[in-house]
Amino acid sequence: MNESCHKSISLGDIFKVSSGGTPSRKKSEYFNGDIPWVKTGDLKGVYANQPTEFITQLGLDNSSAKLFPPSTVLLAMYGATIGACSILSFEAATNQACAAILPNENYNEKYLYYYFCYIKPSLVRLGVGGAQPNISAGLIKKLKIPNLVLEEQKKIAEILDAADSLRQKDKQLVEHYDRLSQSLFLDMFGVPNNNIYDFEIGTIRDLVNTVNYGTSAKAQMEGEYTYLRMNNITYQGYMNFESLKFIDLSEKDQDKYLVKKGDILFNRTNSKELVGKTGLFDKDISMAIAGYLIRVRANEKANPYYLWRFMNSNYCKKVLAHMCKSIVGMANINAQELQNIKVLIPPIELQNQFEKTIKEIENQKTLAQQALLKSEDLFNSLLQKAFKGELTNR
Repeated sequence: MNESCHKSISLGDIFKVSSGGTPSRKKSEYFNGDIPWVKTGDLKGVYANQPTEFITQLGLDNSSAKLFPPSTVLLAMYGATIGACSILSFEAATNQACAAILPNENYNEKYLYYYFCYIKPSLVRLGVGGAQPNISAGLIKKLKIPNLVLEEQKKIAEILDAADSLRQKDKQLVEHYDRLSQSLFLDMFGVPNNNIYDFEIGTIRDLVNTVNYGTSAKAQMEGEYTYLRMNNITYQGYMNFESLKFIDLSEKDQDKYLVKKGDILFNRTNSKELVGKTGLFDKDISMAIAGYLIRVRANEKANPYYLWRFMNSNYCKKVLAHMCKSIVGMANINAQELQNIKVLIPPIELQNQFEKTIKEIENQKTLAQQALLKSEDLFNSLLQKAFKGELTNR
C-alpha cells in the first residue's frame, strides 16, 4: 500500500496539545515535593525516564505547570533537544519546553511516538530562532499524521516495537563490552588513588619516549597523507576515520608529524567537556596529525594499550576536568601538564597480558557494533515504510 492511500489528519484535530511550566525557583516551597516534573533531558526512549526533580502541589497550583496522565506523549520543543520524544508511563508535570499530546482512546500512543521519530529530522529543520531554536505548539497542531484505524495503528506499533527491541539489545551488548573494558583495567591495575596491588607510582613522563605536537598547516581536500584532527577521536577513546582531510608534508617534517601503529593521540585543545580525548592509532599506514593533537609514543616501560586505557579511565578524565575547571571558553592541556599526570607503573608482562585480553574484548565489541548497525538499518527502514503506507495492508 502506498502513501497516497492514507488519508492524513492534523494532530490538532484529534489530540489536545498542551505544555507545562516552571514554578518560581525563588520559592523553595515549590520544589522537592512528590509530583514528578519532567524536562526535555528526560525524553530518552520510548518511555520517559523518572525525572530528577519533583515539585509540590503548591508549585503546581502557582505556575503554568499541569499534571498529565499516563500515555501522554511528550515532545521537546526547544534547543538542541528539538524532536526528542517519550511516552509518560506515570502521572507527571512538565516544564514549558515539553509539548504534551494528551491520550485519545482512538489513537495508540506508541503509533504517535513512532510517528514523531519518523518526522524528527523535519522537526529539527523547522526549528526557528537563534541560539535557542524552537517549534511551537501551534506548529505541532498543524502536523499531518496518517489517519489509520486503531487496529492498524497497533499493528504498526507492534512491528516497530519488535525492531526497536532488537536494536536496543544490540546497543546494550555494545555497552556491556565498554563496561567490561573499564572493569578489566581496574581489576588488573587499579588507579593511583586506589593502588590495590601496590604498584610503583610515577607520571606519564616515565612511560613515554617522545611527546610531539601536530602541525598547524591548513587541511586540504587532497594530499599525500591523511590529516587527523580532533574530530577524528571520540570521547569514548576510539579513532573515527570519517570526515577526513589531507595534507602534504616535507621530508624534514614527516618524523615530527606522522603517526605510526601504537601511537597514542591526545586532544589538547577543545571544550572543557571534550579536552583530553585520547585515541590509540592502530593502522599500518602513516597519517599526519593537526596542531590540536599531541602524539604520545610509549617507551619500554609501557604497553600502548595500557597507557591508552589509563588515559580513558574515569580517574584520568576527572584529573583532566580538575585541570580545566577554572578555564573559560576553550580549554588547553599542554604536553608538560599531560606528562605530569600520575600513573601506576605495573610490570610490562602484566600490561602485555592486558593488551591480549582487551583486543579480544574489542573484537567482540566490533561484531556487536556491526550487528547494531544492521538492526538500526532495519528499524529505520521499517519506520520509513510504516509512515509511507508500505508496512501493512488495509
